[in-house]
Amino acid sequence: MVENKKYHVAVVGATGAVGEKMIETLADRNFPIETLTLLSSKRSAGKRVRFQDKEIIVQEATPESFEGVDIALFSAGGSISKSLAPEAVKRGAVVVDNTSAYRMDPDVPLVVPEVNEGDLANHNGIIANPNCSTIQMVAALEPIRNSYGLNRVIVSTYQAVSGAGNPANDELRAQSEAYLKGEEMKAEVLPVGGDEHHYPIAFNALPQIDKFQENGYTFEEMKMINETKKIMHMNELPVAATCVRLPFFTSHAESVYIEVETDNVTVEAIKEAVANAPGLVLEDDPSNQIYPTPLNATGKRDVFVGRIRKDLDQPRGFHMWVVSDNLLKGAAWNSVQIAESLVQNEWLSK
Repeated sequence: MVENKKYHVAVVGATGAVGEKMIETLADRNFPIETLTLLSSKRSAGKRVRFQDKEIIVQEATPESFEGVDIALFSAGGSISKSLAPEAVKRGAVVVDNTSAYRMDPDVPLVVPEVNEGDLANHNGIIANPNCSTIQMVAALEPIRNSYGLNRVIVSTYQAVSGAGNPANDELRAQSEAYLKGEEMKAEVLPVGGDEHHYPIAFNALPQIDKFQENGYTFEEMKMINETKKIMHMNELPVAATCVRLPFFTSHAESVYIEVETDNVTVEAIKEAVANAPGLVLEDDPSNQIYPTPLNATGKRDVFVGRIRKDLDQPRGFHMWVVSDNLLKGAAWNSVQIAESLVQNEWLSK
């Protein structure tokens, strides 16, 4: 790493839920920033955002916005990434994209630093940040895979509404107030903004995140399936997912079932592998009701793992409960981690 070098960083989607967390995380980590450029849609341009001890005016994102930028963190929707990420790269920036636009592109690394940091060395200017629910799951699975192999993954998610952005948070608040007053709940955002039907999320559970595909799975479920295989370099790994939206604001929870390759693995051995892994916190003491919860994970960068137990019928099967802040490790923190790794390993040059 070049000592004392500072960088021109841009955040695209600076006024959104993830963009706000990216800015906070850059400040918290004291990332070596010479200049911070905040970009958004024309509608949000002109807003003022505080960063450390100064106020920065948000600008409209255009191709020319990336002149002189070293690292661009994108979180403004797939169509924006598709149009502007190549323009940023053309002007010399390395893009860390938080949308689904490039995740399955074979020429774009899809990275969770605790799992496949080395893939960053082979980027061509664009690096994809995985789906939030995928990130926390593969981070929890990696130390187990390293020690005992991995033959199968089945996951059911319990996802916070902030995964659908600030409008979904606003809708949950409004619906909760209406329900408690005995008034009609208006649903316009969830489960998917562009779909024909909308359902209240307050006091409810919606077994749909993103649009349904022809195979009966949602796009969110297929993201988890395909991204897990790509990140772990295990194209033949059997993965199944069911993704559910629940009425809380932040941090996704997951019930994960795995089958390992090795015989006679104990619960204690799995716990030890998790406890010693970077970025993971083991919270697993059922006798004292200690296990991860979304509320306790909110605002923290780690992935929390608990309720590790052996399957009662499958000798190589284990169940676990995985929780993480979807706006931090699931988005902003993972993106900044990638940027830190690019700087520390001198991988910024393409």
